[in-house]
Amino acid sequence: MESHNTNNTAKEFNLITFNLPLRVRLTLWYSLVFATALFWLGFASLWMVHRAIDDLEKNELQQRVRSAGRFIEAQPAHEPTAELRDAITAAYNVSHGSKWEQIIDEHGNWLYRSPHVASVYPQLVLPQQASQAGVYFTYTADSIHVRALIESITIHGVRYTVQTGLTLSKTLAILSNFSIQLSLLTALGLFLSSLAGYFMSRKALTPIASIASEAQRINDKNLNSRLPELQTRDELAALSNTLNQMLSRIEAGYQSVRSFTANAAHELRSPVALLRAETEVALAFPRDTAYYRDTCERVLHNSVQMTHLIDQLLSLARADAGVEVLSLEPLNLPDLIDEVAQEWAERFAEVQIQFLCNVDTSELWVEADYVALKCLLNILLENAWRYTPSGQSVSLALCKRVQSTGPFSAEISVTDTGIGISPDDQGRIFQRFCRIAQPLHGDFTGSGLGLVLALWIAERHGSAIQLQSSPGNGSRFSLLLANIPADQKPAEHQSIQIDEAIHV
Repeated sequence: MESHNTNNTAKEFNLITFNLPLRVRLTLWYSLVFATALFWLGFASLWMVHRAIDDLEKNELQQRVRSAGRFIEAQPAHEPTAELRDAITAAYNVSHGSKWEQIIDEHGNWLYRSPHVASVYPQLVLPQQASQAGVYFTYTADSIHVRALIESITIHGVRYTVQTGLTLSKTLAILSNFSIQLSLLTALGLFLSSLAGYFMSRKALTPIASIASEAQRINDKNLNSRLPELQTRDELAALSNTLNQMLSRIEAGYQSVRSFTANAAHELRSPVALLRAETEVALAFPRDTAYYRDTCERVLHNSVQMTHLIDQLLSLARADAGVEVLSLEPLNLPDLIDEVAQEWAERFAEVQIQFLCNVDTSELWVEADYVALKCLLNILLENAWRYTPSGQSVSLALCKRVQSTGPFSAEISVTDTGIGISPDDQGRIFQRFCRIAQPLHGDFTGSGLGLVLALWIAERHGSAIQLQSSPGNGSRFSLLLANIPADQKPAEHQSIQIDEAIHV
């Protein structure tokens, strides 16, 4: 129940301070925590002072009882009560006359009663049976608070009861003064701590204000600007560094978009200008049928190039926007490799390039997107077709690769004996609109987007394109795809295999 109330109080405090500035909220929280600490510190201090005074009072009362016992013990044994009373009175009136003290024996005879007690309580009767350990109590006598002790002592076989007391006027005055001074000191400490908390929060938030001011100044015209780097090695420095890293990524992305837009416009401008020129020339003067047919063929050829470029631009734009989703399903790679090889065999034969297809298994299943993976293979084979001289060879291969950490993987590779790629250019060929050499075949120079799209497809399949190449020695592009267990194959394919086994 108490925890529930504490939680409610914290929630109410949060609601009250929600709309306040952060600096004020930090000050309030700091003041609340410090006030709580001061309260409990003051409470503990007051309790310890009260406990110390209480122990001193008890020691004083016990000392008086022991003093009375030593005095009676010093008197002769079995001394008559009257003589003992006279001896005690003569000795105690001098030293204890103004104190709260009285002594009675086990027969109810008064041995001593201080004049101070007698004047306030002339008919006071003491209890004759008192605890051996003593009983402490507080009472009020004529508006005076007294702390008293009643304790039983036994001297020479006779039991005596001693009552002694201390006025609490000084104690109450000390506690009152201490409480007032402690309250004033607590209030002063709370005020100073709140003031210090305000200045500390202001100083602590100054770097944040500086970061916010600098961040507001940054726009698309000055993305190369950075926030001030703090040398404090604290959370604010980490925040500043994180924001600077984010600005670097934003600048890189913004520059990429600018570069992509400029390059796309440049790539589209040439074929569009060519189409316009061809059409304007054809319409300038009357032409014969053969000329118009030739013009239409050139326009169609340029339109095909533009369509190919626009398709690649659209695919990359959809990939960058995160809306191009691949559907990974069980796929038998040998079937896909054979299909792609049949489509490319004639094109390689036309330019007198020897094309080989090597598949060392009839069944190898992976999770892949059929259309996307086929697009990747077409891009790699088209590059090999463009940059391999006539009389050389290109091979498309599929094989198993055993992995040390798990099941084997399928490796797809496209190897050519063409012009090769220099080490400096190997890091550039996967950049957009990058073309490092004039193609050997085809009248279309390419858009420089094919390998970028191929790399994106490989990454979506959890793989990467590996390149091995050197100038004059050809190139080898390969990627690994994880094999899936036999029980994850399509059900219809498994049933076909069972039927074949039965017929055999």
